[in-house]
Amino acid sequence: MTTGNIQLLGDTLAKAKAENRAALIAYLPAGFPTVDGGIAAIKAVFDGGADVVEVGLPHSDPVLDGPVIQTADDIALRGGVKIADVMRTVREAHEATGKPVLVMTYWNPIDRYGIERFTEELAEAGGAGCILPDLPVQESAVWREHADKHGLATVFVVAPSSKDERLATITAAGSGFVYAASLMGVTGTRESVGEQAADLVRRTRATSELPVCVGLGVSNATQAKEVAGFADGVIVGSAFVQRILDADGDEAAGLTAVRELAAELAEGVRRAP
Repeated sequence: MTTGNIQLLGDTLAKAKAENRAALIAYLPAGFPTVDGGIAAIKAVFDGGADVVEVGLPHSDPVLDGPVIQTADDIALRGGVKIADVMRTVREAHEATGKPVLVMTYWNPIDRYGIERFTEELAEAGGAGCILPDLPVQESAVWREHADKHGLATVFVVAPSSKDERLATITAAGSGFVYAASLMGVTGTRESVGEQAADLVRRTRATSELPVCVGLGVSNATQAKEVAGFADGVIVGSAFVQRILDADGDEAAGLTAVRELAAELAEGVRRAP
C-alpha cells in the first residue's frame, strides 16, 4: 500500500521552525489557467521559495473562497478539470520538487468520488494530505481512518468565532497543521490581517502541539512578516491567483509574476519582526 507524505509535511514545517521562521504555504487551484499551466505555476511558486503548496480542487460553490479564487475555479471548471487532473497536478508538482503538496477541497466531491478511492489515489500521487474547510469534525471519523491508513494529513480550519472547547475538539482530530482563518468571511486580500489572527493562534496553540498556519488575507511581504511574527506558517492564495489573472493569458508573464511574489513572501516570512 502506498503511503502519503504526512511525514514530509511535518518535517518541512519543523525545518522552518528550526530556521526560526514561518513556513510559506501557497495555494493555487488545479486546472487554472489550464491543467499544464497550473502545474507550471505550482513549480514556479516552489521555485520562488514556497515550502508547501495547497492545490485547490475547483468547486462550483466554494463557500470559503472570495471572488478571485471563484473566478479561477470557474475557468478551471469550464476547462473541464476532473479529480484525475487534480491528482496529476499533485503528482507532477511533488515529483518535480520533492516538496509537500496538499489538496484543499470541499467535502462533496470526495463524498461522491469515494473516500477510499480518493485517499488511495492522493497517497499514490505523493500527496501530503487534505485541507477540508467544510467537513464537520464530528462527521470526519471515516475520512480520518482512511487518511491515517494512507499516511495523509487531515487539516481542519478554525475561525476566530471558534470557542476554546471547540478548538480543542478540532485540533485533537486534526493532523499536519491547523489552518487558522484570520478573520470571518471569505478568502481574498485584506489591508490588515491583525489582532484577531494573533489571538486565534494563541488560543489554538493552547490546545495542541500542531503547527498553526494562518490564511485569509495575506497578500504581500509586509503582511507575511506580520503573520510570521506569531504563526508557524503563512498561507497565501488569492494574491497568487490574481497575478495569473493579471497576466491575461500570457503564461510566461504569469509564471514570472507568481515566482516573484513567492520570493517576496519567502523573504517576508524570514525577516525578524
